[in-house]
Amino acid sequence: MGLMAASRPLSRFWEWGKNIVCVGRNYADHVREMRSAVLSEPVLFLKPSTAYAPEGSPILMPAYTRNLHHELELGVVMGKRCRAVPEAAAMDYVGGYALCLDMTARDVQDECKKKGLPWTLAKSFTASCPVSAFVPKEKIPDPHKLKLWLKVNGELRQEGETSSMIFSIPYIISYVSKIITLEEGDIILTGTPKGVGPVKENDEIEAGIHGLRQGLTLSPKLECSSAITAHCSLELLGSSNPPSASRF
Repeated sequence: MGLMAASRPLSRFWEWGKNIVCVGRNYADHVREMRSAVLSEPVLFLKPSTAYAPEGSPILMPAYTRNLHHELELGVVMGKRCRAVPEAAAMDYVGGYALCLDMTARDVQDECKKKGLPWTLAKSFTASCPVSAFVPKEKIPDPHKLKLWLKVNGELRQEGETSSMIFSIPYIISYVSKIITLEEGDIILTGTPKGVGPVKENDEIEAGIHGLRQGLTLSPKLECSSAITAHCSLELLGSSNPPSASRF
C-alpha cells in the first residue's frame, strides 16, 4: 500500500487520475453570456484522461473546428475515493487544487446543442484540458474566496470570483459522487466565469489566481498549424489588477 501511494503522488494527478468531471453553467454571468438557462442541478460532462495537457505539453486543436475557445476553471483534485458522500463531509475528500482550461470547440458545441447531441466532439478531444501544477488544499483554506483571471495577448478576458459559483464545491462533490464514484486523483472542473472567447494562431494565454504564495506556470502551445502559448500562474498579488503578460 505504501509503495503504491509513493509511486502515485497526488502532485502528479494528471499522470494517473482516471476521471475529469466537468461542471457547466456554474457562474450566472457565464450562463447569461451563453444565453442558457440556470438549472436546478449541475450540468455534467466528462473528459478522458488523455485530455490532460500538463506544463510543457501542447494543446492539440482539432481539425474540425474553426472557433476554439478558452474557459478558465478551478479544478478540485480528489484526495481519496468517495461514493455518495454527504455535502457536510465532502471537503474531507479533497486533496488539493489546480488551475485548468476547458478548451472548447465552440462552433462544434453550438451544432451539438442544435441537434441535441452530446458535447464530446467539442469538449473531450486530446489535450483539451491544460492544467497547472498541483496545490495542496492546506494552501487554499477557502476555495470559495479566490479570484480567477485570464488574459489573451495582454488583454483581460476573464475575471471572476469563486464566491459567485451557483453550486458550491461541497455540493458539487456530493452530487457527482452519487452518480460517479470518485477515485483518488480524479479532478472536478467547477465551471467558468464570464468572458470566454476565441484563441487563434500565435495568441498568448496567461491565467492565474490572486492571493496564493505558490507560483505556478503552465505554457502549452497549440498544434495543428497554429500556436497558442498559455501561461497559468498562482501568485501572491498585492493589487486587484492582473499582472502584465510575459512572453515565452
